[in-house]
Amino acid sequence: MKVLVTGTAGFVGFHLAEHLLSRGDEVIGLDNINDYYDTSLKFARLAESGISEELVEWNKEVASLKHPNYKFIRMNLEDKEDLMSLCDREQFDVIVHLAAQAGVRYSISNPDAYAQSNLVSFLNVLEASRHFKIKHLVYASSSSVYGLNETMPFSVKHCVDHPVSLYAASKKANELMAHTYSHLYRIPTSGLRFFTVYGPWGRPDMAYFLFTKAICNGEPIQVFNHGKMKRDFTYIDDIVTGIVNVLDKPAEPCKNWNAKRPDPSRSTAPYCIYNIGNNKPVALMSFIKTIEECLGKEAVLEMKGIQDGDVTATWANVDDLIQNFNYKPDTNLKAGLKRFTDWYTSYYTLEQLPLAANA
Repeated sequence: MKVLVTGTAGFVGFHLAEHLLSRGDEVIGLDNINDYYDTSLKFARLAESGISEELVEWNKEVASLKHPNYKFIRMNLEDKEDLMSLCDREQFDVIVHLAAQAGVRYSISNPDAYAQSNLVSFLNVLEASRHFKIKHLVYASSSSVYGLNETMPFSVKHCVDHPVSLYAASKKANELMAHTYSHLYRIPTSGLRFFTVYGPWGRPDMAYFLFTKAICNGEPIQVFNHGKMKRDFTYIDDIVTGIVNVLDKPAEPCKNWNAKRPDPSRSTAPYCIYNIGNNKPVALMSFIKTIEECLGKEAVLEMKGIQDGDVTATWANVDDLIQNFNYKPDTNLKAGLKRFTDWYTSYYTLEQLPLAANA
């Protein structure tokens, strides 16, 4: 297939592009390489895919030195004209939209960034999908949409109308916008609610990255809600497998959908929502202990109260993915964290540790 992947300088987008290229797809990657966190890591991911930093300019195609079927373009998705021109020229089969302004707490202090990156950009992607007959649009949502919901495990059948951060609200808005376009224009759309993705080349603002950095430096780590938290940590390879499985099977209308008892994850339109998680929540203190074991060094703990916008637990019900795609995340936490810490200690030196901007 010819695939447009947005956010390929980011964590998930980088890994997805590599996977698609390895199986023979043609990929064009987009990213605006913003400075939400250290851009050197973003350029390093691109370099790993054969994209030279020296050649990256706005709206200029850069061919990969590693993959003959890969080109990268630095572009702001808020610029509708640029995106429409690209889609007209390239005639993509499918789009995987991963680009977004990330971060729960950052959305509290920088709300405008989310309106532009997560709402305006997504509308432009929907418009491109409409006008250029995209066969399937797959986009990133988030476990954050579950907000105040305390029914565990989180199911796509649950109500998600009570977000606790603007980031979560923007992701819920994406799902609503996608349904509208699927209904009006019959565009197959699939939304994927990611659950705490981790692994090599990960995001520096995420807890596992911050913990590893602090432990390596002998600095205290901040443990929020006094450690009384659980997360459904999902290894990057399992996330990519889920994305690709969904991508290869465009959403279809649900023939048995009942408007009087509506399933929020399906519709009479070609529209689907899925959780992608490990289905095994881990206590935060156990998580920290595993990182200590991987590094062979103890953490210095600094206990804190819960932060605004945080939820105490996440747990993904992935029954729909299992039923429809035989999805089975099979990376256990210790193996996944060992791969991450091995990557981290080989990528960074003590003299050049990463900056977790805005974390």
